[in-house]
Amino acid sequence: MTIMESGHPLDHLISVADRALRAMFAPAHASRPVPDAPPAGAATAARTTRPATPDAGSAPMASAASPGANSPAPATRPVLSDADRRKSAALMRVNHSGEVAAQALYHGQSLISRSDATRDMLLRAALEEADHLAWCETRLKELDSRPSLLNPLWYCGSFAIGALAAAAGDRTSLGFVVETERQVEGHLDEHLARLPADDTRSRAILNVMRTDEIGHGATAKAAGATELPAPVRVLMRHVARVMTTAAYWI
Repeated sequence: MTIMESGHPLDHLISVADRALRAMFAPAHASRPVPDAPPAGAATAARTTRPATPDAGSAPMASAASPGANSPAPATRPVLSDADRRKSAALMRVNHSGEVAAQALYHGQSLISRSDATRDMLLRAALEEADHLAWCETRLKELDSRPSLLNPLWYCGSFAIGALAAAAGDRTSLGFVVETERQVEGHLDEHLARLPADDTRSRAILNVMRTDEIGHGATAKAAGATELPAPVRVLMRHVARVMTTAAYWI
């Protein structure tokens, strides 16, 4: 349960601290189910399996619910090799760290936002990012791996960056959202290309995340975002590269 804000500054700060602790240390909870691809062979089985037509005088067909019915064995996802599992885990650890940072950015921006409309938009986006965080956490467990040990550092640094962006005004803050989501989209495209071919589960998660990120950027642009200066965009890429490189290994 999240802390309700009464409008008192102290309550607001307690709420900010609550969000931070949950993002860094509490198990993530999603409002949407984890995206998944159909198991390998499921589509083919659905196309090729046809009910048999009995000849006159033959025994009746078994019903679909009865044992021995003419139905394919349950399809399963491809089993990843150890090397592919480690590669997928490292990529999903990076994505999990990115979602920790995204939470922090939105929380920092919402703290300093000047208008209620901008603050509400940022917090709505943060809720969708919380889904991404939970999905990545679930996938890491499935891959027998763990999140980055540096996530508290990513959160604190990203919170400060988000607050700094918001201090420049709501339009600049929204421009920061647009540029961040543009870079995240490119980062997800890179990971989709690098994922092992058999890891359909991680691929399904990243595809839905990518769609959401594009939507966040479009919403911020429509709300009046201003274009960030080129040096700021370049600096953002360098900072993101440091985080993604470190989270891949640590």
